[in-house]
Amino acid sequence: MPKPLGVIAGGGTLPLRVVQAASALGRPVHIVVLEGHGAAAAYAGLSHVTLRWGLAAQMLSWLKQHGVKEVVLAGTVARPSLLSLRPDAASMKLLGRIGRAAFNGDDSILRAVMKVLAEEGFEVVGAQALLAGLLPDAALLAGSMPDDVARADIARGLVVCHAIGAVDVGQAVVVQQGLVLGVEAIEGTDALILRAGALRREGPAPILVKALKPTQSTLADLPTIGPRTVESARAAGLRGLAFRAGGTILLERATTIAAAEAASIFLLAFNPSEYSQGDLA
Repeated sequence: MPKPLGVIAGGGTLPLRVVQAASALGRPVHIVVLEGHGAAAAYAGLSHVTLRWGLAAQMLSWLKQHGVKEVVLAGTVARPSLLSLRPDAASMKLLGRIGRAAFNGDDSILRAVMKVLAEEGFEVVGAQALLAGLLPDAALLAGSMPDDVARADIARGLVVCHAIGAVDVGQAVVVQQGLVLGVEAIEGTDALILRAGALRREGPAPILVKALKPTQSTLADLPTIGPRTVESARAAGLRGLAFRAGGTILLERATTIAAAEAASIFLLAFNPSEYSQGDLA
C-alpha cells in the first residue's frame, strides 16, 4: 500500500501541485493548511485541516493520526512574529526545542524545524522529489541571451547573493550596471523588485539574480520564480531574471516563460561556474 504523505501548505500553487502529484501516484495525502498563508478552499474534498503556526503540536498529532511519516513543506509563508504565535502548552514545548534559531534567518529556523520533525518521526521530502522538472537545468528559457553588461551584473549579483545568504538574510538581489539597487530581506522578492525598480538608472535596465544560500537545505524554501515574479519585473522595468540552475523552483513553467517572452524579459537558469567575476574580467 502506498505510504501516506503529509503536506504543510503555505500560499501559492506549489502545495496543490504536490498534492495532485502524490495523489496521481496513489498516495493518500493529508494537508495541514497554514492559517493566514494557505487557502483552505483549494483543498475542498481532500483530507485537510487548517491550523495556525502556534498550534504546531496539533499539526504533528493530526498527521500522526493519519499514519504520515513523510512531509513536504511547500508554499509561501510570511514569517510571523513570536508574539503572534500564541502557542498552546504542547506547542510551547516544541518551540522551546527550536531554541535560538527562532531569532535567526529563515534557513536557520527551517533547519531547526526539520530537526524537530525528524525527532518526532517525520522525514522532510523536497517538493522536487514529486514534481519532475521543477528545478530547471542551465538554459536560456526566454528572451535574448544576456549581453556582456548583463553577464557582469549576474556575476555581481551572484557574489552579493552569496554574501547575504551566508548571514541568512535573503536569496535575491537587483543589480544594474554593477550597482546594487536592492537586496532581499523579509519583504520578499516581489517587493524587492518594485522597490529596486524605483531606483533604476538610465542605460541597460536592472536584472534580478536569485540563488540558494551557501549552506541552505534543498528540502524547503528554495528560491522561486513564477508568473508573478515576471509581472513584478515588467512593472519595475527590469530586463532579466537570472536564477541558479538546479536550485530554483520555476512555477507554472509554460505560463512563466510565455509571460517573460511577452514582456521581452530574459529568463536565464545559469550555472554559477560560468558567472564568476574573475572569468568575466
